[in-house]
Amino acid sequence: MLPGHLNAAAGNAALPSLRRVRRRNRFGERVIQKLLLGCALISIFTTAGIVIMLVVQAAGFFREVSVLEFFTSTKWTPLFHPQHFGVLPLVTGTLLTASIAILVALPIGLASAIYLSEYARSRVRRIVKPVLEVLAGIPTVVYGFFALTFVTPLLRNIFPDMVVFNALSAGLVMGVMIIPMVSSLSEDAMMAVPRSLRNAAYGLGATRLEVAIRVVMPAAVSGIVAACILALSRAIGETMIVTIAAGSTPKLTLNPLESIQTMTAYIAQISLGETPQGTVEYHTIFAVGLLLFFMTLVMNLFSHWFVRRYRKRY
Repeated sequence: MLPGHLNAAAGNAALPSLRRVRRRNRFGERVIQKLLLGCALISIFTTAGIVIMLVVQAAGFFREVSVLEFFTSTKWTPLFHPQHFGVLPLVTGTLLTASIAILVALPIGLASAIYLSEYARSRVRRIVKPVLEVLAGIPTVVYGFFALTFVTPLLRNIFPDMVVFNALSAGLVMGVMIIPMVSSLSEDAMMAVPRSLRNAAYGLGATRLEVAIRVVMPAAVSGIVAACILALSRAIGETMIVTIAAGSTPKLTLNPLESIQTMTAYIAQISLGETPQGTVEYHTIFAVGLLLFFMTLVMNLFSHWFVRRYRKRY
């Protein structure tokens, strides 16, 4: 047999095996695609189940309490008589501690991000960034007791009128907890800015600080804002720090030296199992939880809109 015929025969013999390999690859791709789709559907169904559960259980609360009273009354005493169901004290306490936290985390986190992206050498960045992110891995119950036993005594030396359980110490420690969110995500957004923009600014005589503030930060503003909103959402949803350090006094006040109660702390208080199921007191958990869910949902939707609106592609 001629050499050409030998090559043709060998090629024809290899075709069935090649087809089998391609079929196995296509089958494996279909299996992986179905698994990924299943994972995506699990997250969607879980979110839908949470929303349905909150809405159904909260409906039992709003059948006995008017929506107007829930959103306008300034007293929250569902466990005492006479009962009042105004959620404003809980919302105020939540926003107070979250505002203190973001006031702490925003400047420190942005300063850390600027240093890591514009000043630090690559070796220093590889060491400092993981160490900074360790703060996010500390259990929040540890943060809570740290705020109560260490930060509060220090603050009482400065503010003698401060009560033991207060919003200031809880907000400060919560701000320390969310610093890694602001710094890490903001640093990633700044590192995504092309080096050519920096070089052009340096060529015009700009200093390193001017490049960071006037060139890099405006170019990465969508990622920075998204990081700040994500950190604020994390602060609003925090439970253990405010439960331990901020107290359990639902009070409509903006004084950070007083004891307050947040929405998450109230949910944790009622969820201890002492409240009978099916009562209006029990249903307050889901009414407050539903409001908290919509607050964080609105913030996340705004974050996505802002990123899409002001994101710059290079």
